[in-house]
Amino acid sequence: MTDTPILEIRDLKMHFPVKEGILLRTNKSNKAVDGVSLNIDPGETLGLVGESGCGKSTLGRCISRLYEPTAGSILFEGQDITHMKGKKLLPLRQNIQMIFQDPMESLNSRHTVGDILEEPFIIHRIGNRTERQKSVAKLLDIVGLPARSAGRYPFEFSGGQRQRIGIARSIALNPRLIICDEPVSALDVSIQSQILNLLIDLQQEFNLAYLFIAHDLAVVKHISDRIAIMYLGKVAETAGGETIYKQPLHPYTRSLISAIPVPDPHHQVKRQVLTGDVPSPIDPPSGCPFHPRCPVAVDRCKHDLPELRSADEDHTVACHLALEPENSTTLNAETNP
Repeated sequence: MTDTPILEIRDLKMHFPVKEGILLRTNKSNKAVDGVSLNIDPGETLGLVGESGCGKSTLGRCISRLYEPTAGSILFEGQDITHMKGKKLLPLRQNIQMIFQDPMESLNSRHTVGDILEEPFIIHRIGNRTERQKSVAKLLDIVGLPARSAGRYPFEFSGGQRQRIGIARSIALNPRLIICDEPVSALDVSIQSQILNLLIDLQQEFNLAYLFIAHDLAVVKHISDRIAIMYLGKVAETAGGETIYKQPLHPYTRSLISAIPVPDPHHQVKRQVLTGDVPSPIDPPSGCPFHPRCPVAVDRCKHDLPELRSADEDHTVACHLALEPENSTTLNAETNP
């Protein structure tokens, strides 16, 4: 890992006001992201995993400045971009791009593929018409689509091909960081591996950094250097890709790993089935946000919010029990998959 991260997030919060009553007064907030701190190094892939509604996509939109964060800071290449606005955002848009979950929704169905891919060059005033068309043809070739695709519309393509178009658009301006917001969750399993391999190839060719958002740990394992687990707007655990699968510390992480299907009918896995529903981010529980569903929660978990502490080099966890030797036996017995 390098000494200078390409992206630094410090205690980031994104609270959406909730209006209630006849007068629509704001008495509560939806705490979608509630104090997240993460780093991403150049050329690195950080996988961000969690259940639906945990704040993963909201965090990605804050980083790309589609949302204005409520609190905290976002530093890109050492520059504070947290509250950057107007024309100052234009260079940032060139260096931070997004790949969205649903390629059909993210591509303008009234524009041809050529128009869609040419638009970033027009906005940033790069090249003339002829040069832009050559760049479009090159982008299509890079993502494995024929040049004649430029004259067709998004609805004429399959889901995997549309996602390739979305990927081509994201790399058009040679960005440094790409936020992949569940880019394969809407695709068939057979197509998912092709898109993941394409992203890996592009990363190696252009030295891209990825924030790869997903809810499937099996998918994230294939592409990530490090993995961060989110639960109810907070980071529960971070570790290297191999470490988090072999030595998960947080009970929530262990339950997610135990749910990964094993392609062997004779291999017995002790499933850690979570009970109850995910609490509302509008009215989160006191103490540890996971304690209402945790199989090993103690009284302290109900009252004290655990800090993200270091368990080992490049391994952190937010759990009162995970780093205490006297509790390790109980934790392993109850949650080990």
